[in-house]
Order: sequence, then structure tokens, then C-alpha cells
Amino acid sequence: FHPSGTKLVTSSGDTTVRIWDFTKGECILTLEGHSRAVWDCSWHSCGDFVASASMDNTSKIWDINSERCRYTMRGHKDSVNSIEFLPFSNTILTSSADKTLSLWDARTGLCAQTFYGHLHSCNHATFNMKGDTIVSCDSYGVMKFWDVRRVTPMVSVDAGPHPGNQVVFDPSGHVVALASSDGTVKTLELNSGQLSSLVGHEDEVQSVVFDHKAEHLLSGGSDGTVRLWS
Repeated sequence: FHPSGTKLVTSSGDTTVRIWDFTKGECILTLEGHSRAVWDCSWHSCGDFVASASMDNTSKIWDINSERCRYTMRGHKDSVNSIEFLPFSNTILTSSADKTLSLWDARTGLCAQTFYGHLHSCNHATFNMKGDTIVSCDSYGVMKFWDVRRVTPMVSVDAGPHPGNQVVFDPSGHVVALASSDGTVKTLELNSGQLSSLVGHEDEVQSVVFDHKAEHLLSGGSDGTVRLWS
């Protein structure tokens, strides 16, 4: 969602990124430039820029006002699977099938740091609210926590062997939820290290997100359902 909540950005297998306007109920801008499927996209906090991650091994930063690609970020050696801006900053986080995560400077389009440690394709990575910790998940269900300043892995948690498709911190930063291909949502209490499973989906869980108050968890699955957990 755009910071104002009036627009939405989407990524697609048709290689485009599209901006949708809720008041008009239609697509108002199509951004073309990727050569293969676009897996993920993220809006900058100011609302003027969008970042996208593609199977073509690149990420792009788009200037919404000029409707042009500002930078193409090259460095990953395989599909870029997820992308997000650190809120209120010029830092971009990507995860890739080349088993690495990277931090990029949105002002230059250049890679600032690369995180090595996963043994398999990284499917998703995200910051906590403070922006000092990253959690990532790979195609064997391994979650890794990284210290952003030290660029080092702090802890690794095996929630496999099925792929982890998306991982997210709750607003407090004390709980992490993982969307797993085994059909469950895994929750990890960071203080105790307790790993639990929420059972209900009848197929792979693809996405997971906490609401802003951390009262509920939403998950989307290949079974065609969205489920609300309390």
C-alpha cells in the first residue's frame, strides 16, 4: 500500500509492476522493464518510489512521478525473490535464489552489504520494526536472524524440511511467523525459542502478516483461503 492508503502496487508474472488507484478503481500506471516475472515490490515511505524484484536477477527502483526506472540493481546471480525498503530510510533489502541477502543504497542503486550463510535459495527476508535485525527464510525451511550493523548471522532455526515462503516479525519484534509449504504457519517466540505450528490450511501457506496491533495473524494459502489467527 502507498503510505496514504489510496494506492496499491502489485508485482506479476507478466513482467510488469502496476500502480492501482482505489478512488478510480483502476490501474493508473504500468511500469515495464523487467524481462522475467516480478516476484515482489515495495513502496518507499515517502510514496514517490517503488522497488521491484525479479526472476531476471535484477531489482529496480522506479520514480513514480517521472514514471521511469531510476536504477537497475545488479549483483545477485539468480532470481531476486523478495524486496523491501527499511521504513523511513534509503536502505533496500533483497533476498535471492543465489542463497544471499543484500542491502542496497536507494540513492545510488549500489549494493552496500551482502549476507552469506544460507545453504539454499532465500525466499524472503524482512526487517524488524527497529531496523537492526533481519530475518530470512530459505527453500529448506531454515530461518536465519542477522545483525544488520555487524552483517553476521546471530541464530539459525530449522523449521523445515519444507520451504519457508514468507517470514515476518510481529510489531513488538518478539515473535516471528513463517509461512510454510507443509501447510502450517510456524510461530517462533524469540525470548524462549519455542517453535509452534498453526494447523488449518489444506495446502502450502504462501504469505503471512501481522495486523498493526499484533492481535491477529493473517495467512494466505494455495488452498485458496485466507485465514485469521488470534
